[in-house]
Amino acid sequence: MIKLVNYFLAGAVLVSALSCKQKWEIKEVASDEVTSLSSDSLLKVRYQKLLDYAPDSLAFPRSYSEEKGVRKVNSRDWTAGFFPGSLWKIYQLTNNPAYKKQAAVWTDFMEKEKYDTHIHDTGFKVFCSFGSGLQTEENEAYEDVVVQTAKTLSTRFNENVGCIRSWDFNAKEWEFPVIIDNMMNLELLFEATKISGDSSYYKIAEKHANTTLENHFRSDNSTYHVVVYDTINGSVKDKVTHQGFNDESAWARGQAWAIYGYTMTYRYTKDPKHLDIAKAVLDYYLNHDNLPKDRIPYWDFNDPDIPNAPRDVSAATIVASACLELHSYTESDIYLNYATKVLENLKSEEYLLNPEVEAPFVLKHSTGNWPKNDEIDEPINYGDYYFLEALVRQKGSPSPN
Repeated sequence: MIKLVNYFLAGAVLVSALSCKQKWEIKEVASDEVTSLSSDSLLKVRYQKLLDYAPDSLAFPRSYSEEKGVRKVNSRDWTAGFFPGSLWKIYQLTNNPAYKKQAAVWTDFMEKEKYDTHIHDTGFKVFCSFGSGLQTEENEAYEDVVVQTAKTLSTRFNENVGCIRSWDFNAKEWEFPVIIDNMMNLELLFEATKISGDSSYYKIAEKHANTTLENHFRSDNSTYHVVVYDTINGSVKDKVTHQGFNDESAWARGQAWAIYGYTMTYRYTKDPKHLDIAKAVLDYYLNHDNLPKDRIPYWDFNDPDIPNAPRDVSAATIVASACLELHSYTESDIYLNYATKVLENLKSEEYLLNPEVEAPFVLKHSTGNWPKNDEIDEPINYGDYYFLEALVRQKGSPSPN
């Protein structure tokens, strides 16, 4: 009887939260037996915040702080595609057509980015939006956008270097910079070959991955953030950081990009070197002395302020999503158990935004750019995107042992 009453109370909590104006009455839930139900209900409340955010092509929600509210960007920002992508993922999780409809609206705002030659992040922008839509249904118009974007991104490839150029700024110091983040843009190129039959996109993606593998990793299998190349002979001129603590530190999200990036490239190439480096960087990450017990990393593994340094939930979600795919290739319970543990920890009051926060985000405690003191310990849209992707992947994974 007590259990039945508690479930009724939990239902009352959800109704209260969904009323938008009332506060989350979490204290009414007296029993530990309904903790998971409360977390699931809170997730639904947070999903609704994304659905309710009014479409505006100049106001993609990037991050949030209590002091400044929602940080809004236009479609050219490298993070813009994550918000429509998150809506597509929630549709995959809920089968609620309202999310699909809203995702399509926001995705259409991204189409002009298929011609942006000034940034390597067209993979993030276009594939996380249009690509996520293609994961839900066939759409020839979306396929055309992906192929055109691949054509645009290919113009940044340098044959002498064997990589796609990352940034155009700081050109006096960085002749040809390539960042580990750039691995994430290769999925769009691989998919463009599948769609179009044009193998040139595949070849560029494969060459970029192999060149990065040769030059980006230290002897302990951690990764540098930026490698600078000579455009004439393709030699490495420098290895530095832009977002890590220092040039030799292990920036957490950089490690995450490497783990996810090479797990993804293995999906297409089946090159064992790609699988091996993904596992090696993950081994470094999982066994680092500075990885907290709840498995949500500090923003940089070498920040001397640890344990008082900011966490980076976005790094945790990227790695968790990668681990679920990596498990499908290796059947290692280490990867499945890690991802499961991280997702369980994130689905808690410690990391889920409170229901009364009127902002289109799910998770707290991501770190954007620590060296610039920008987006520190805040909800950030790519943290949400990879969290939701991991939940989608988890639906198709076996239970951990």
